[in-house]
Amino acid sequence: MAVKFKKLTPDLMVIDVAKTVKFYTEKLGFKLDMLVPENEKAIETKLANEKKYVYAMVSRDDVFVMFMRKDVYGEDVQALKGVPIGASATFYCDVDNVSALHDSFKENGVDIIKGISTTWYGMKEFYIMDFNGYILGFAEQTQ
Repeated sequence: MAVKFKKLTPDLMVIDVAKTVKFYTEKLGFKLDMLVPENEKAIETKLANEKKYVYAMVSRDDVFVMFMRKDVYGEDVQALKGVPIGASATFYCDVDNVSALHDSFKENGVDIIKGISTTWYGMKEFYIMDFNGYILGFAEQTQ
């Protein structure tokens, strides 16, 4: 049987899972799919102010992003123990109506690090940085 890749979901190391979920849901329009509370083997779907979380997943349409608290990530994947948060990669997302998305992010106070522009390769795109230091690009085909 041939191997088939089905989906790639980034799993980002963060300091505060709840704060990160709030940023992605309140500022970027993602929806919360699931959370794992600290010291529990349970999946929840709503943030509770009195709880700390070690893992979460959010989505917007067909795009999914996971977050894992730094200390837990270092335990689960030993090669990441002591690695700083952030990335030498960007996450590039194809969207419809990139101008409207740009405007909504700007209205929500999102840190837009590269304004909207059209590239020579036919993409209209812009880039943001979340408060963890991750860079996300959003683009649509113009040709």
